[in-house]
This record gives sequence, structure tokens and C-alpha cells, in this order.
Amino acid sequence: MTHTSSNYLMGIIAVVVASFLWGTTGTAATFAPDVNSLGIAAVSMGCGGLLQAVIAWRYIVRQWQALKQHRALVLWGAVNVAIYPLAFYSSMRLSGVTIGTVVSIGMAPVAAAIIERLFDQQKLNTRWIMSIILGVFGVLLLASAKPQHSGSADMGSMSQWYNFFGILLGLIAAFTYAMYSWLAHRLIQRSVHSRAAMGSMFGMGGLLLFPVLLLTGAELLDSTTNLLVGVYMAAVPMFMGYLLFGYGLRSIRASLATIITLLEPVVAAILAMWIVGETLSWIGWAGIGLISSCLLIATLKRKPAPTPLPAAVDAPASV
Repeated sequence: MTHTSSNYLMGIIAVVVASFLWGTTGTAATFAPDVNSLGIAAVSMGCGGLLQAVIAWRYIVRQWQALKQHRALVLWGAVNVAIYPLAFYSSMRLSGVTIGTVVSIGMAPVAAAIIERLFDQQKLNTRWIMSIILGVFGVLLLASAKPQHSGSADMGSMSQWYNFFGILLGLIAAFTYAMYSWLAHRLIQRSVHSRAAMGSMFGMGGLLLFPVLLLTGAELLDSTTNLLVGVYMAAVPMFMGYLLFGYGLRSIRASLATIITLLEPVVAAILAMWIVGETLSWIGWAGIGLISSCLLIATLKRKPAPTPLPAAVDAPASV
């Protein structure tokens, strides 16, 4: 295995592990039902982002001039980092956990491919189009098979307009997630270390989310369980997860990384069955199969065709 192939494989593995960690957030949040959803969003992404900045401070200081030179990318990335969790958790509040997760995560690969097509002139070949179609259809099947538990009393009387705005916020979450992934990848392409790129973007994003945490996170201090849930959300899925995600972006495209993160709703569904007690029908298992096929198509590289030897190096004819 060549060094490039090894980096490519390690990048995929890093994003896969990050997706598994992110898939635990829904189940973890069920252990703190009294905490406001915006408070969960702010503590997870806000504190997790600040932790990334603290751990990466040496890289940030070392590459301060490069970050300053590309400050527009860093600032725009921080804004998207801050908007994403607020839109994501608000989408789940308005449209339900299942619909909010499906729209936010399932549409992210489409958003990433569109962003790369617009800004990088990346072509959408048949393999990419097929993987996106399978992935999106898979999460839709998975969503249709998952019961909605969060906020069920409020959801019963929710109007169609609330549901519409929830879906719209889910699309915003998908776009902002794909956008800050692309911005981080762009910074890394411009010789900014992944730790410096992710640490600066998420650190600034965490600062932007700090006022939201002060306004909505009081319930986190009401019990030890709530506090432990907040610490877990910030330290494991957000901090460790995005650390791995940033490592993966060093060697794979942002659109590929977002397709791999379609594992997140699969992990969330399995944990919901195992821990929370939800059931999954054959439609849900079909969705998992389609998502697995999507990942296989997207991540496997074609072997290059063998290059024929030039005529000049052919063995001379016998005389």
C-alpha cells in the first residue's frame, strides 16, 4: 500500500469513527430530558469547540500568520459552526427528531457536492450521483421506520407551517455543516494544519455560542446526570469527533467526508433500539443496507488501468 493510499484509508477510518461518536448524541440526550435543546446544542458544539481551540493552541500560534492571511475563511467557517447546531436542534424541535436528523444529515452530501461544483468546479460523475441517490434514499427509508419519541405531545398539535419551517432549518443545518467542512478542507489545502484550521474555526464558533449557553443551559446544573450528559456531549462526540473529522479532511474530499457521515443516523437508530428500546422494521434495515451501499460506492477507488510500455523499451527483434 502506497503512502497516498494509506492516508486515504486512514482519512476514511477517522471520519467513520467520528460518525459513530456523533451517532451517540441522540441517545445521550435522552438521559437529560429536562435540558433545553438549544442548551444541549450550545454546550456540545460551544464547549467542544473551545476545547478544540485549547488543545490546538500551539498549532494556532505557530500558524497565526497563515490564519490571519485566510481570516475570511476562518470567520465564515466559525459563523457556519455556530449556526449549524442551532438550526439542527431547532429543526428537531419543530419537525421531530427523525425528520430533523434526516434532513440535516441526509442532505449534507448533496449540499457538499453542490458547493464543490460551484467553488471547485468538481464534476459530479456517475459514481458520485449514484452514491448520493442511494444515501439520501436510505436515510429517508430509515426515517420512515423510526418512531418519533422526542416532543411527542407537542408534535401532535404542531401545524404544517411549523413542520415546514423545521424542514427549512434542517436544510440550513445541512448547508452550514457542508460549508464549514468545505472551508476547513480549503484551509488545509492552503497549507494550514488541520488542528489549526479546526481549532480556530471551532474556537470562534464556540465563543459565538457562549451567550446561547448562558441563556438556555441553566438546566445542565440541575442534576449530576444533566451535567454529565453535557460534559459527554462536549468532550466525546464534539471534541473527539471533530478532531478525527479534521484529520480525515487532510486526505479526503469534503463531499466524501459528508457522505461517510451518513453512518450517523444508522448508529443513532441502532443505539435507540439497543438502549432506548425503539424497534426497527424491515424498511429501516433496507435503509441501512442502502446507506452501506452508498458508502461502499463512494469510498472505493478504481484501480488505474495499467500503462502500456512505450515501443522504445520493447525488446529488440532477434536477427
